[in-house]
Amino acid sequence: MIKYILFSFQFLFVLFNVFPLFSQVQKDTIALSEITLEASPIKNKLQNSASSVSVISRIDIHKTDGIVLTPVLNKIPGVYMQQGALNTNRITIRGIGARIPYGTSRIKAYFDGIPITSAEGETVIEDIDVASIEKIEIIKGPNSTSFGSGLGGVLHLFSRETPARESFGKYTTTFGDFGLLQQRLSAAYSDIHSNLYSSYSDLQNEGYRTNSSYDRKNFNLFGKQKIAAKGSLSFIGMYTKLKAYIPSSLSEKDFNNNPEKAAATWNAAQGFESYNKFMMGLGYDHQFSKKWSLNSSIFSNVKEAYEARPFDILDENTRSLGLRLNINYKDRMLSLPFELSFGSEMTTENCEYSLSENLYLTQPGNGSIQGNQFSAINEKRNYSNYFLQMEFWPTKKLHLETGIALNTTKYSLKDVFQTNAESQNHTFGSIWSPRIGLSYKVGNLKNIYASVSKGFSVPSVAETLTPAGQINTDLQPEIGWNYEIGFKGNWLDNKLYTEAALFSTQIENLVVARRTADDRYVGVNAGSSSHPGVEFIVNYKVLESNNFQITPYFSGAINHFKFKDFVDGDADYSGNQLTNVPNKQLNFGLDVYTKWGFSVTASYRTTGRIPMNDANTKYTNSFSLLDIKTTYAFKVLKILKTELTAGVNNALNEKYAASIVPNALGFGAVPPRYYYPGNPINYYGGVSISCLF
Repeated sequence: MIKYILFSFQFLFVLFNVFPLFSQVQKDTIALSEITLEASPIKNKLQNSASSVSVISRIDIHKTDGIVLTPVLNKIPGVYMQQGALNTNRITIRGIGARIPYGTSRIKAYFDGIPITSAEGETVIEDIDVASIEKIEIIKGPNSTSFGSGLGGVLHLFSRETPARESFGKYTTTFGDFGLLQQRLSAAYSDIHSNLYSSYSDLQNEGYRTNSSYDRKNFNLFGKQKIAAKGSLSFIGMYTKLKAYIPSSLSEKDFNNNPEKAAATWNAAQGFESYNKFMMGLGYDHQFSKKWSLNSSIFSNVKEAYEARPFDILDENTRSLGLRLNINYKDRMLSLPFELSFGSEMTTENCEYSLSENLYLTQPGNGSIQGNQFSAINEKRNYSNYFLQMEFWPTKKLHLETGIALNTTKYSLKDVFQTNAESQNHTFGSIWSPRIGLSYKVGNLKNIYASVSKGFSVPSVAETLTPAGQINTDLQPEIGWNYEIGFKGNWLDNKLYTEAALFSTQIENLVVARRTADDRYVGVNAGSSSHPGVEFIVNYKVLESNNFQITPYFSGAINHFKFKDFVDGDADYSGNQLTNVPNKQLNFGLDVYTKWGFSVTASYRTTGRIPMNDANTKYTNSFSLLDIKTTYAFKVLKILKTELTAGVNNALNEKYAASIVPNALGFGAVPPRYYYPGNPINYYGGVSISCLF
C-alpha cells in the first residue's frame, strides 16, 4: 500500500506544476458563530443559541477518508463514537448511553427532519453514505423540546445539496489497506426552481480482522421543488443493502496477542448480519404570510434483516410510518420581536421477528445453518411528541428561549409462537419536558448563555422484558435535568473563534442492562448518575491570504461523570466513575489550503482511560490517533474537475481499543470479551472526476 501513497504524492507533484489553478483561496467571510442553525423549527444563529450546538460542514467531512463518520464526530467535544467494525458502532453524548451493551441509544437522530431513530430508541447512522451528507448539527444534552426523547442530545443530518444553477456528473473511487474499495457515481441538477441530487455507491472492505468482510450498496435521491412563490416540495429516498460479517469482541489475552482474530464462536459460525433498508419522506413547506408558515413531512421506514449468531439466528421485519408537523408564528409582542412554533411528531412501528436454532456445530466449516424456530414475537410501538417552543428578544442584547414538550410511548407485545398467547400492552404515561435558556450579547459577536432543561429516555422493549418474556411494568424511563452556562465569542476580526461550556446533567432512574446469558439482558432501575464537565473549542486562522489559508484548532472535553447512588444486586457502585466514558478527550488539528488546489489536513486526538466495568476494576489504556490527508484539485478543459487524495489513518500505529463491551462477563472457562481492537496504521488514496454542465 505504501507504493500507492508514494505514487500518489509523485502524481500530485507533477500535476501541481502542469495544471496550476489560477484562483484565490476561498475566504470564509462569515464568522462561524454567525451560521444559521436549520434543525430547530425556529431558525437562529449559532451565536445567539442558548445551548451547546456543534456544526459539521461538508468541508469538515471531506477532511477524512469519507468512509465512516467516526473521526468526524470524535472531533466534537462531548461526543464519543466507538467503532468496533464498520457495522458495529456506539455514539454517546456527554456520557449518555455509554453503558448500552451494543449500538446507540438515548440520543435522537434525523435526516432532513425524518427520524432515523426507531420508535424504541435505537439509532443507526453508520450505514449512510458519508458523501450524501451536506452538514450535521449536533445539539448536546436535552436542549431541544421539539425533538422528544433525546436525553443525550440530537443529531441532525442534512442531505447533499446542489449549488445554485450548477449541474454535474461525478465518479469517485477510494482504495486502501484491508481490501478497501469504494466506488461512487453521483449526478446533480439545479435551477431557480429545482434542486436534485442522486448517488449510487458500492463499498467493500475485507477488514483487518478475520470474519469481518463488509459489502454495502447505497442509492440516494434527494429533491426540492418550488411551487409558486410560497410553497415548496421536498423528497428523500435512501436505499441500503448490506451484508457484513461479525468478528465480535475479544478477551484481553487475544486483544494483546492476536487482535486480528475473530471470537472463536463467531468465526466458527461465520456470523454475519444482512439487511435491506429503505427510508422515504415527502415534505411540504408553505409561507402563508409574513407571520404564518407551515413545515410538514410524512415518512416511512422499511427494514428486512437477517442475522446469524452463534446462539441463534434472527429474522426480523420492521415497518414504520410517521408524520411531523410544525406551524410557526412570527410577530412582535409589546413591540418586541418574538417567534412561536408548535407541532407534533408521531410514529407507529411494527416489528415482527423470529429466533431459530443455529446448527453450525453439526457441520463444522459450513458456517451458520438455520434450524428449528423456537420463538416468534410481534411488537407494535407508538411514539408521539407534542411541543411548543418560543423565542423572544426582551432587548437587543438579550435573547430568551423557552419551550415544553409532552411525550407518550406505548408498546404492544405478542408471542405468536405460543398458542392462544395474549398481547401484553404497556405505556410509560405522559412525560413533560420543559426548557428555558437565555443568551446575552456582551460584545460584538460575543455571547454568554445559560439554560435549564429536562430530558428523558424510555427503555427499549428488550430492556423491559423479564427472563420469562413478560413486560416489567415497574421499569421507569430515565429522567435527566441539565444545567449549563457557556460563552461563544469571536476575536481578532473573526480570525479567532472560542467557545466554552460548563454543564451538569443529573440522571435518575438509571436503567442498568443486567446480563443473564450470552447476549441476553434485562433492564432494571438501579440508581442515579451525575454528569458534570467542561467543553471548549479554539479555532484560529493564523494566515489568510490570496495564496494560503492556515487554520490550527484545539478542542476538548474534560469530565467527572460518576454514579451517585447505584446499587446493582448486592454490589454498591456509588461514587465510581461512569462506565465506558473517557475522562478526557483532546483534539489538535491543522488545515492548510492553497490557491493552487493543494491542501493538507492533519488531526491528532488523544483519549483518556476508560473504565470497562461498573466496579472500576478494569480500564483501557489511554491512546492517541494521528490522521493525515492530502488533496490536490485541478481543472482540465474548464469542465472537468479532478481531485486526487492520499492519506493515512492511525499514522503512529497506535494499539488501542476502538470499542468495548461494558461489563462483559465470562461464562464457564471462557474469559470476558471486552475488546474490539482498532485498525493499525492504514493507507488510502482516491480519485474523483466531475463533469460540470
